[in-house]
Amino acid sequence: MAKMKAAFIWKFGEPLRFDEVDIPTPKADELLIKVGACGMCRSDYQQMHGYFEVALPAELPIIPGHEIAGRVVGKGSLVPDGQLGEGDLVLVDPGWGDGTCEQCVKGNTQLCTGAGRWLGFGPPGGYAEYVAVPYQHAIKLNPAEGQGPEFFAPLTDAGATPYRGIKKLVERGKFTAGHTVVVTGIGGLGSYAVQYARLFSGGADIVAFSRTQDKLDLALKYGADHAINTRDATPEQVQDQLEELTGRRRVDAILDCAGGQDSLDLDFRILNSGSDVAQVGLMASDATLPVNLVVGSEQTWHGSFWSNHQDISEVVALATAGKIQNTITPVKFEDINENLERVARGDVVGRQVIVFD
Repeated sequence: MAKMKAAFIWKFGEPLRFDEVDIPTPKADELLIKVGACGMCRSDYQQMHGYFEVALPAELPIIPGHEIAGRVVGKGSLVPDGQLGEGDLVLVDPGWGDGTCEQCVKGNTQLCTGAGRWLGFGPPGGYAEYVAVPYQHAIKLNPAEGQGPEFFAPLTDAGATPYRGIKKLVERGKFTAGHTVVVTGIGGLGSYAVQYARLFSGGADIVAFSRTQDKLDLALKYGADHAINTRDATPEQVQDQLEELTGRRRVDAILDCAGGQDSLDLDFRILNSGSDVAQVGLMASDATLPVNLVVGSEQTWHGSFWSNHQDISEVVALATAGKIQNTITPVKFEDINENLERVARGDVVGRQVIVFD
């Protein structure tokens, strides 16, 4: 059989191992996709080190990679004719539900409470030249000039996850003039989040928080009104800067793209009464909240996990229309391990993307 290059997690805590394995044969309801590009997410590094071992148990070895764009090169017998064909450029929705639970019926397959699967966290992912996926989870692309697989691949997580989180905050009614909206953590997700906050701002002030100046510079480029470097800053010092920049010491909505204890400690101490934090970042496994403050001020903490098919489709529409931008660094397949280390250190501005020939 024909072979492909792939990178595997064989043992937690070790670098990925490279091998040549058989190209997968698509099942009756699957497409075979030649991977053009695969985004590199911090969760890939966390997965390598066992972060998801309890929440998403899977048998090793695993091919990681869940941000995939590529071309259809084969399909199973149950894939409807005329819907997707060979040569089509597609994006893959990575949250595969069982189709029967309450969340799947609502369209939130990434929240499946039954036999859900997540691409790259069990089913072989995009750190390989080919991948087989259910056709229902492929989104056909109609790219504008200059938009190739590397442009679209990060949209399935880095682009879509903060979009879902921002929508939750918009629904709470704080994206209006006289309010302050914060995006904290300007990494792969945060660089998109700032743009959504601007698109939906309704006149609110958009403020970016990061510990790194080049990431703050990117946030300003992408539409933030203000940027605050939070490295070693106390909540009071951050509030002093907020007051100087916006005239207000408290904020009305926060999208937390970091999700560490430090960022949550800051979030709830600068958050206005009756206001909201939506968390999409997963830096910490566990965290504590100031319960008296959260209850006494009627603050709300929203978990927001990944995105559904509709969220991704809406993000694709924005990207294709040129309404959002991305900062992409191409990475060679053979250089995956050293670049995952860069992701873990927080050295990456925007998103690294594995680009296949």
